[in-house]
Amino acid sequence: MSPTPHHARAVLLAALVGTAACTPAATRTRSSDSGSPSVGPASGTVMVVGGGALGPEVVARFIDAAGGPNALIVDVPTAGGDTTYPALWRGANFLRAAGATNVVILHTTDKRVADSEQFAAVLARAGGVWFEGGRQWHLVDSYAGTATERAFHDVLARGGVVGGSSAGASILSSYMLRGARAGNETIMAAGYELGFGFLRGVAIDQHVVARERLRDLADSLMPRHPELLGISEDEGTAWVVRGDTGEIIGRNKAFVYGGADRTDARKPFLTLYPGDRYNLAARRVTHRARDESPLTERLADSLLRNTGGAATLLVARDGKVLLNQAYGIPDHPRYMPGTTVPNFPLGDIARPINALVAQLAIADGKLPATAADAEPRAVAKAVGSTYMQYVTRRVFTPIGAHKTVVDSTGTFASNVDELYRLELGLENSRAFVPDNAITGLPTQLTSRNESLGWTVDRFHGAERWSAFGTSNGMRSAFVRFPQQRIAIIMLTDRDGLNARDITDALASVLLR
Repeated sequence: MSPTPHHARAVLLAALVGTAACTPAATRTRSSDSGSPSVGPASGTVMVVGGGALGPEVVARFIDAAGGPNALIVDVPTAGGDTTYPALWRGANFLRAAGATNVVILHTTDKRVADSEQFAAVLARAGGVWFEGGRQWHLVDSYAGTATERAFHDVLARGGVVGGSSAGASILSSYMLRGARAGNETIMAAGYELGFGFLRGVAIDQHVVARERLRDLADSLMPRHPELLGISEDEGTAWVVRGDTGEIIGRNKAFVYGGADRTDARKPFLTLYPGDRYNLAARRVTHRARDESPLTERLADSLLRNTGGAATLLVARDGKVLLNQAYGIPDHPRYMPGTTVPNFPLGDIARPINALVAQLAIADGKLPATAADAEPRAVAKAVGSTYMQYVTRRVFTPIGAHKTVVDSTGTFASNVDELYRLELGLENSRAFVPDNAITGLPTQLTSRNESLGWTVDRFHGAERWSAFGTSNGMRSAFVRFPQQRIAIIMLTDRDGLNARDITDALASVLLR
């Protein structure tokens, strides 16, 4: 009797894990150094995204790796669980909106169909394959061990790109997490532990900050499979892997379990940030984005460590996070970053956010153009929902904010990580599009007008937009230098802390 597909995959998984367990780190490093990747692809690119809203930097990188806007991109929505998907399925609109002109939907729930050369033929012309989110067991049931799965690998072997988000991220690794049919809270599921293996000796988790999953790899997978490298990423954040080198891009953090570097203090993982690079074979950081900057943690510590109370700081330039520090914040039981929890009241920093919301209501045709200074209650009345519902739909969801809260008066509480997501949304106005497709939304959503919340001036010769927690520049700050793509975001619970002086000191170093 022939072995069942699940039995065959179990045998392959045992062989894979056994091989990884017998391969010392030194051997993995030599393999990578010799020019033959031992973890990542020998050619092409693998993109691993943590779910949620994707920024333009992630989508543009994928399209470029596929061969540009005219390249054939195959979108695989199967993890979503529907029986059929139309040729113009709207879930792939994020690719079309970013310029991709040749997107094909590929889907079946019948493994016999997937094993036919006719069904897989379109992949022979593809420059990229994108696996959508949902439940990864659907992908296993439809494609594992078929001609279509082999054709996915052929796209990569030809130098193309294979990527995915959420469930579409977990399927990319050799060891697949959260594959249980019963639900995604089960980390390891017998019969659904083997992914498509574009990254070898690796397990991938996703949604780890938004859903507070940072404990899961440490508590379940790593004790049973210490030979594996565990990687994960925040929503909207991606690993871009070529060979054995992974670069972090996107909206915030990525994490490594079982690496050779020292972990973060009192945590079972090492945190990486956009702009950082990591060797998946050597299991070591090879580059930190902050090393490109004159800013140092020592300078941030000198400004904030001994000020008392709680404080958080994020500094970014050109899409790379240079500093992401928390002071006076106790460890979280689920290892959540101190820069993500707790929230701080924003005070007057809420003014430009409320102004943005009013502008979106104008763009949606709900308010007249003269109502740029409309109060939150007036906005809620005009749009026919609560203010929180409208802000969630028009701002929080597009940028991927989960922890930020707002009440009916427009009083916000947030954290530096989610305000950085807002910064990236402001840099790319496509993040905020009119609901009813009205054209004419201003290219720059935030006006150069103090009445719209930002104070606009010049500092060291550069145009600066700023908002502070209080009118005299105390407590907290959100400072932007749009032309240099610099953002300095600081939140504290101390009324007497001079946020203006602290951000000036940091900006002075960056603008030298």
